[in-house]
Amino acid sequence: MAALLQSYVNGQWSSASDDGVTLADAATGEAVARFSSQGLDFAAVVDYGRRVGGPALRELTFHQRAALLKQLGKQLMADKEQFYPLSFATGATARDSAIDVDGGIGTLLSYASKGTRELPNDTIYLDGPTESIGRAGTFSAQHIYTSRLGVAVQINAFNFPVWGMLEKLAPAFLAGVPTIVKPAHQTAYLTELVVRHIIDSGLLPEGSLQLVCASPHGLLDQLDEQDLVAFTGSASTAAALRAHPNVVGAGVRFNAEADSLNCAILGPDATPETPEFALYTKQLVAEMTAKAGQKCTAIRRALVPRDLVDDVVAAAKARLATVVVGKPDADGVTMGPLASIAQRDEVLRSLKSLTDAATLVSGDPDNFAVEGADADRGAFVPPLLLRADDGAAAALHDVEAFGPVSTVIPYRDVDEAVALAARGRGSLVGSVVTHDPEVARRVVLGIAPYHGRMLVLDRDDAKESTGHGSPLPTLVHGGPGRAGGGEELGGIRGVLHHMQRSAVQASPDMLTAITGRWTAGAVRDVGDVHPFRKHLEELRIGDTIVGGPRTVTLEDIEHFAEFTGDTFYAHTDPEAAAQNPLFGGIVAHGYLVVSLAAGLFVEPNPGPVLANFGVDGLRFLTPVKAGDALTVTLTAKQVTPRISADYGEVRWDAVVTNQDDSPVAIYDVLTLVAKQPVTPEEH
Repeated sequence: MAALLQSYVNGQWSSASDDGVTLADAATGEAVARFSSQGLDFAAVVDYGRRVGGPALRELTFHQRAALLKQLGKQLMADKEQFYPLSFATGATARDSAIDVDGGIGTLLSYASKGTRELPNDTIYLDGPTESIGRAGTFSAQHIYTSRLGVAVQINAFNFPVWGMLEKLAPAFLAGVPTIVKPAHQTAYLTELVVRHIIDSGLLPEGSLQLVCASPHGLLDQLDEQDLVAFTGSASTAAALRAHPNVVGAGVRFNAEADSLNCAILGPDATPETPEFALYTKQLVAEMTAKAGQKCTAIRRALVPRDLVDDVVAAAKARLATVVVGKPDADGVTMGPLASIAQRDEVLRSLKSLTDAATLVSGDPDNFAVEGADADRGAFVPPLLLRADDGAAAALHDVEAFGPVSTVIPYRDVDEAVALAARGRGSLVGSVVTHDPEVARRVVLGIAPYHGRMLVLDRDDAKESTGHGSPLPTLVHGGPGRAGGGEELGGIRGVLHHMQRSAVQASPDMLTAITGRWTAGAVRDVGDVHPFRKHLEELRIGDTIVGGPRTVTLEDIEHFAEFTGDTFYAHTDPEAAAQNPLFGGIVAHGYLVVSLAAGLFVEPNPGPVLANFGVDGLRFLTPVKAGDALTVTLTAKQVTPRISADYGEVRWDAVVTNQDDSPVAIYDVLTLVAKQPVTPEEH
C-alpha cells in the first residue's frame, strides 16, 4: 500500500490513523501516496504558529528574513532534481515542472532580493512621508506597517503544488507571519516532499512553516482578526470560505484567486502576413498545452476579428497537430495528462456544455494517440479547439473547461471585443496582440477594470515577453469579480498585504523614537565630531552638521552657466529674467545651490563615508539671487546596515536656507558608510 502523507505540525511530523484516499499517478493510474481524510487539532496547530513561529519571525528584520529566503531558495534549487520524478506523477512534463518547481523557487529568490533592496533593515515599514498636523510643528503623524500577530493559512489548488505554496510563503515570511499550508490532496505528495526538504534544511525558524496533509475541516474556526487566509481554487469554494463566520464577522483577512475565463484579443491590424498574427497563434497553443491547460491564467477565449477567424483556426490547428500527448517523461511528449481522472471527467463535462455554443474544430476526446502510456488508465485529453459563430452565447463566457480547451470567438470591432472581454466578469489576465498603439490603448483602458494583469504583445517586445500565462513575483497576480477579487504577489505589495497599516500621531521626537527615522522638528545633535567621521555603528539618528553661511555671487552664477552649459535665460539674461514673475531677475541654478550646499557639509578627508549614491525628493522652494547667504543643515535621518556587506546606507535630511532662514531647497542625501573594521580576533 502507498505511504500515507504526513503533516508537519507542532514541530514534528505526524501521521493520521485512517487509510486515507489513494492518490494515483496521472499517467499510469498507479498509486503514488495516500491522503488522510481525518482532521487535526487545529487549535493546537494555530496556537503553535502564533506562539512559536510568530515571535521567532518578528525578532528578525526584513533583511534577515530576506537572507533566509535566499538561502532556502539556493538550497531548493540544489535539490530540485529530486522533485521532478514526483512532478511527472502529477502529469507535468519537464517544461511544466520547470514552471512549477523552478518558478516557485525563483519566486523565493525574487522576494529575497526585493526584501533586501526595497525594505529597511528593521521590523517595521514606513508608508509614505510624515504628515504634519499641528501648525507649530509639535504634532505629526506617520503611517507604519507592522507584522500581524496571527498566522497565514494558504489553501492551494492542485495544478501548482510547488509554486502555489512558495509564492504564498515568500511574502508572508518576509512580512514576519508564520504560514500553515493546506495543499490540494490530488498532488499533495509533491508539496510534502518539498516541505520535507525545507524542514530538513533547518533554515527557517521553528513554527514559521506548518503543513496540513489532512482534512481542513475546522481550521478556519480557529482564526481571528490577526489571521489571514489565501485561497486558490474554484469560485464556488472561494464563496463558501468567504461566507465563513470568522471571515464575515471576526475580521479574518481573506484573499481569493479563483476561476478565470481569460481572453486574448487579436488586433484588427494583426493580419496573417504580420508578425503579430504568428505571435498570437503561437501564444494561444502554448497556453492551451502548458500544464495541459490546467492554469488559472490560460487563454479560454480567443477573441478574433470576424474576417480572421478562418485564418486563426487554420494556423492554430497546424500548430496543435505537432503536439504529442503522453507520459510526461517519455521522449518526444510535449503535453502530459490532467492531474487526475476526476479532473479529466470534469473537463469533458464542461466541454459538452461548450459544444452547445461552439463547434469542435481540432482534437477528438474519443480518438487520439497517447505516447508511452495506456490512454484508458491515465487522465489524458487531447488539445481541444472550438470555434464559435456567435460571440454572444452565454456558455462561452460562463463555462471554464480547466484543461487544454480554448474557443475562438469572433468580434466585429474593437468596442465589441472589449464588451466580450467584460463578459468574463473579471479575469486574472487578458492580452491584446497588436502593433497599433491606438488599438492597444482602447483595449487596455476598456478591459482594465475587469483584469488584474494585461499583456500587450507585439513584434517589439516578443523576444523578452514572459507570456500571457506567466505570473511574476514583481507583478500583481489576481483579478476582480469572478477571478476572486483579491491580489497575490505584486512585489512588496504582497508583503504589505500580510501586515497592519496604522497611523501613529505623536510629537516629532516620539515619532523618531518609534519609527527609527528622524522626523522634521525632532531634536538634532550637533556634536564635536563631524558625522562623516563616524562609522555606521557610531552614527545616531539626529546627528547633525550645520555648514555656512556661503554668499552666492553673480560670478558664481556666470561661472556655473559657462562651465556646465546651462545657459537658461533665468541665469544669464537679466532683462528676460526680470520679466519672469517667479524670478524677477537673475537667479542661481538649482544645481548650483545643491553643489554649494555639498561644499558646506562635506568632510573632504578619507573616512567612513564611501560614496554618495543619490538624492531623493529634491525640491527648490525659494529662488536664490546674487548676495543671498546659504546655510545647510544635514541630519542623519535613517541608518540601514547591510547584512552581507561591510557598509550600510545612511539617509540624510538636507535643508538649505537663506539669510532670512527661509528654506530654498530640501532633499535627502544618500550615502554608503563603512562599518567599523573587524579585528582578526572578532573573525
